[in-house]
Amino acid sequence: MKDIINILDMTTREIDALIDMAEDIKAYPERYSETCRGRTLATLFFEPSTRTRLSFEAAMYSLGGNCLGFSQENTSSVAKGESIADTARIVSIYSDIIVMRHYAEGAPYAAGLYATVPVINAGDGGHNHPTQTLTDLCTIKKEFGRLDRLTIGICGDLKYGRTTHSLISAMLRYDNVRLVLISPPSLSLPDYIKREPPAGRNVSFVETASLDEYMGELDVLYMTRIQKERFDQSERSGAPGKYILTPEKLKGAKKEMCILHPLPRVDEISVAVDSDPRARYFEEAEHGKYIRMALILSLLSDTQTKKTPDCECPGGKKCVNKKCISYVESTLPQRVYPAPDKTLRCCYCDADVR
Repeated sequence: MKDIINILDMTTREIDALIDMAEDIKAYPERYSETCRGRTLATLFFEPSTRTRLSFEAAMYSLGGNCLGFSQENTSSVAKGESIADTARIVSIYSDIIVMRHYAEGAPYAAGLYATVPVINAGDGGHNHPTQTLTDLCTIKKEFGRLDRLTIGICGDLKYGRTTHSLISAMLRYDNVRLVLISPPSLSLPDYIKREPPAGRNVSFVETASLDEYMGELDVLYMTRIQKERFDQSERSGAPGKYILTPEKLKGAKKEMCILHPLPRVDEISVAVDSDPRARYFEEAEHGKYIRMALILSLLSDTQTKKTPDCECPGGKKCVNKKCISYVESTLPQRVYPAPDKTLRCCYCDADVR
């Protein structure tokens, strides 16, 4: 039994198996309609959500299970000062699996340290969103039949966009992948992701501030909204307008290109694009239910004893990220791991520790 906090908590073989299971669930839903009878999913959402929360709940109900939880922090005992650790301990008593979204980076990891049931990260601040990435990978594989030998453009807020962080981390493990990172310089990809050595062969990055420059080379265009809730408005300078996808900007794109978006959309994709046959973002949202059904089944079928992640707890070290859960809840021990570049990283949020 394990937690899914980061997309790297799953091997590429495990991801392939989940995608295959999701396809089988969609084709034969009646085979799975009672597989979670008597089991309960807890959804702990400290931030707003439509697709992620509802798709998890729809997934559990479609498996014959039950759901409980909350969709706002102020409706839980956290509003009274309860810690993440205590919340995780208590909710573990009432449920078989926990799904958590939180504004503090690393909060689901912290919950997993104290929960006695599997914890799934449903988005933690501007850090990670592994189940959205499973949805993305499921959609890409359905469109192309593979996850390697692709050129993928990722456009928008690469600094705070947790969906982009998880997708990039996932694609670094596949062969012959080219990632075209499209953003204003102020919203470029965090250094800790750039410093990760690719596990796949012939993986490359290209960074550009232009949505048009590489349009004709892309197999996938992954559009994202500007995460205005996570930064000062001064950082948004130069972002609007240049990063809005319109039919005009698609004229030079491949006919078989796939347009994805984790949603919600604000203004970064014109509604005129919705009728383009390359637009797959609503189908992508549908895939999210089936891949989450597969993930729930996989985690609840794992009979191994849950293990505490192997991290050191050194004295005197502190994460530099003030959006980390270790800042929000000072009673949490600082946990670190050595990165490939030999720096110490925070186990909660992956930022540097000094």
